[in-house]
Amino acid sequence: MSFRLRVLGLLMLVALAATAATAWLTLRQANRQVQETVTAGRQEVSRITGQLRAYGFAHGTWDGLSPTVAELAKDTGQRIRVATESDVLLADSDALAGRDPRALSGQPAVLVDARPVLSVPEGQVPRLTLKQTAAAIADYRATVAYAACLTRAGAEVTARPDTMGVPRISTDRRPSQCREPKGTADPRIQQDLDALRPCESEQPITACLQRVFNERVGSAAPPRLEIRLGVRNESPPALATAPTVAVAVGVALAVILGALLLSRAVLHPVRAMTLAAKELGEGDLARRVPVSGRDEIAQLGGAFNRMADSIQAGEERQRRLTGDIAHELRTPLANLRGYLEALRDGVVDPTPELLASLHEETLLQQRIVDDLQDLALAEAGALTYHPAEIDLRELLEAGRTAHHAQAETAGITLELEAPRPVFVTADPDRLRQVVGNLVGNALGATAAGGTVALSLVPRGELAVVEVRDTGKGISAQDLPHLFDRFWRADASRGRATGGSGLGLSIARQIVTDHRGTIEVRSTVGVGTTFTVVLPRAH
Repeated sequence: MSFRLRVLGLLMLVALAATAATAWLTLRQANRQVQETVTAGRQEVSRITGQLRAYGFAHGTWDGLSPTVAELAKDTGQRIRVATESDVLLADSDALAGRDPRALSGQPAVLVDARPVLSVPEGQVPRLTLKQTAAAIADYRATVAYAACLTRAGAEVTARPDTMGVPRISTDRRPSQCREPKGTADPRIQQDLDALRPCESEQPITACLQRVFNERVGSAAPPRLEIRLGVRNESPPALATAPTVAVAVGVALAVILGALLLSRAVLHPVRAMTLAAKELGEGDLARRVPVSGRDEIAQLGGAFNRMADSIQAGEERQRRLTGDIAHELRTPLANLRGYLEALRDGVVDPTPELLASLHEETLLQQRIVDDLQDLALAEAGALTYHPAEIDLRELLEAGRTAHHAQAETAGITLELEAPRPVFVTADPDRLRQVVGNLVGNALGATAAGGTVALSLVPRGELAVVEVRDTGKGISAQDLPHLFDRFWRADASRGRATGGSGLGLSIARQIVTDHRGTIEVRSTVGVGTTFTVVLPRAH
């Protein structure tokens, strides 16, 4: 996978993980705290109303309620305002705490009714139940009065419901259970019984009993309360920060770990290439970097190795060129030196033939030096060209004419196949140099009776020049070295028969400078074909 895609994928993964973790945590925390808030609010409301009802149930009055309200407000943290249904204020936790009462919240008031709930035994005969209910009313009237008296006297009063739901009072001043008051005869009881009779056919006995019970005990029981909880504009509880910080730290650690892995994946090969480049600069041309994978880092490593190969090959070519130049110049210069020393010492007579031979040797060395200079200038891009629009057919005709005498002497047929003019923009002298080199090599490689053909074929926007011979050909293993400097296909050929070995290198550079290509194909025993392709003039 591409290194860029891996980096992008890692960053996207980290971003998605961080976003998902944050969203999940926030939603989870919000839901949990909402549930906890609702549950806690219900529990607090239930506790407050339960304790207040228990107070009224046990004491029979709301006198002395303030300490209970203050304790509940302290335990629950709620602002509690207690008033009767007629809006008579009984207690306010803010006032009890010594501060100005705060504005109440908009929540509806909670009703607290201290009257006992009538508990009717199941399976009882209705008439018996009516009598028990009437007795329970009388008992409650007496019990409430007794409980209120104890409360006003400062006693700690507790109560438990009996089987009919009527409180049975006990106090710390009287450890034993208070003697249950006896029922008293009351003319209103008969009225209650008479009032219950119509209920037998209209609704269940229990509902009738509860209604009559509530009516009779209502005058004695404490009035119902309206409890207001909370403060207006009270800020909601904030989300817990610890889990959020934990997730943030986890995401940060994941990012750091990913960055470390990514930096290791990047820096390890970069460090290896840095070390290899340093050693390469110090002369260790054989140093390479290990390459694995197919991403950009691997491509960079491959490019570095190819560069090192190129530098090493260039260094080797430089050494080989230096050796080749020394080899090419050493022998003729040694001959010139020997003859000159012999002439100086009078060992050899300065005959015209000897002077002509020495002059020819000097010209050959001059040609080698000129070729080297041309090649160096061409490879450096400093070779001077004078481009003009020329007809390749005329240029090839001039090349055939220049080598016609050499071909006739060698018994070789030199042909030209150019049906029509083809124009290119090029330096005519440099192209004649290329054609002359190719034709000269072809004539040298072709035996008597053979053929060397020059052909010109237009191919769309290109002009194709071919130089074909029917010589002995070049082996496949020699073809890659054909354009190397000082290289000869026949190692036995000397300077007189094989040239300087620079002609093809110069020819390739000239063609390349004209935005063209030169290729060769050959078959041993059949012949060789050089193909030069140049862009046509527009």
